[in-house]
Amino acid sequence: MAKTIHSMIRVLDETRSVEFYKTAFNLNVADRLDFDSFTLVYMSNDEEEFELELTINKGREEPYDLGDGYGHLAVSVDNLDEEHARIKGLGMEPRDIVEFEREGALLAKFFFIKDPDGYDIEVLQRHGRFK
Repeated sequence: MAKTIHSMIRVLDETRSVEFYKTAFNLNVADRLDFDSFTLVYMSNDEEEFELELTINKGREEPYDLGDGYGHLAVSVDNLDEEHARIKGLGMEPRDIVEFEREGALLAKFFFIKDPDGYDIEVLQRHGRFK
């Protein structure tokens, strides 16, 4: 059976992106592989084995065109209200918290934030299917 192990995004500035993911989601550098034309940085935390792979293409100066195919990365937290306040207090700009209902019951409570390269990250309250 297949096991999900990482998701990759391309970023312009390694330092800025590593700091964002560390500060916002407590992801730490698990490994860094430097090559002639690119660098791979794998980030994770103690919550799980899944990693975020940052790919930094050397010499790239223009932002990546995210197009209309990218959706978002999602993380779950124990207390959404506290996380929203913490992230906002750090000077980051999370969007407002949304409560999404289906058939009169809470399906999801979440907010979105953009990383330095414009990727959307959904932060969900652990609830129901979003553990």
